[in-house]
Amino acid sequence: VLLPSGAGLIFYTLIYGGTPELCPAHTAVFQMMKKGECYFINGTEKVRFVERHIYNREEYVRFDSDSGCNAKRWNSNPQLMEYKRGQVDTYCRHNYELDAPFSVERRVTPSVSISLVPSSSQPGPGRLLCSVMDFYPAEIQLRWFQGQQELSEHVVATDVVAKGDWTHQLLVLMETPAQRGVTSSCQVEHVSLEQPLRQHWEMPPGRLPCSKVLMGIRGSVLGFVFLMLGLGFYVYRFSSFFFEEIPRWCLRAPEV
Repeated sequence: VLLPSGAGLIFYTLIYGGTPELCPAHTAVFQMMKKGECYFINGTEKVRFVERHIYNREEYVRFDSDSGCNAKRWNSNPQLMEYKRGQVDTYCRHNYELDAPFSVERRVTPSVSISLVPSSSQPGPGRLLCSVMDFYPAEIQLRWFQGQQELSEHVVATDVVAKGDWTHQLLVLMETPAQRGVTSSCQVEHVSLEQPLRQHWEMPPGRLPCSKVLMGIRGSVLGFVFLMLGLGFYVYRFSSFFFEEIPRWCLRAPEV
């Protein structure tokens, strides 16, 4: 990953590993790794190249373009040392020019939304969740406000999660319950924004959200009331027909 300041770029990592097949009784696993890294300060003004050779997670050879190599046989080979120091230009600066437009200079503005998350363990209207999606680079700052007061406590944030499309996402929960008449704001600061981006949220008018149990009870009561009204109307219609229409039909003179 190549970063804007104090940048580091890993150009190659070669891993060789396996289990010895010629000796079945030997169950050890071995791994050899060669890793090349480039570090940049203020673009390509100062570049440092580091090459590491690792065996079973232990570094046994290290070359640093600033300090040389910790292996005597490498230091005693002027041609090899000259070649390694030349990788500052052939690897680091060369690849920086290729990757910088996409990695260092790339900017993707975040999208911000606030949602109300019901709490199953605590009474009240729930907690507010600020979702910051699809931003690049990963460095970002998010702050919660209630009215004009910043909430420095009772705020829980996830780690910045990298997505598969070279963007990131972040979720920050305000544990303080939302209050009626108080505007809650989620403020995001990012290098892609000219000024901080604020998303506001207010409690909608009306009564506070009811619990699912209370809503179920109200629904049952309303259903029972409508059932009784319908049953009463049916009894009334039946009694009217029984006491009025049937006697008239019985007293009607037969036709000759």
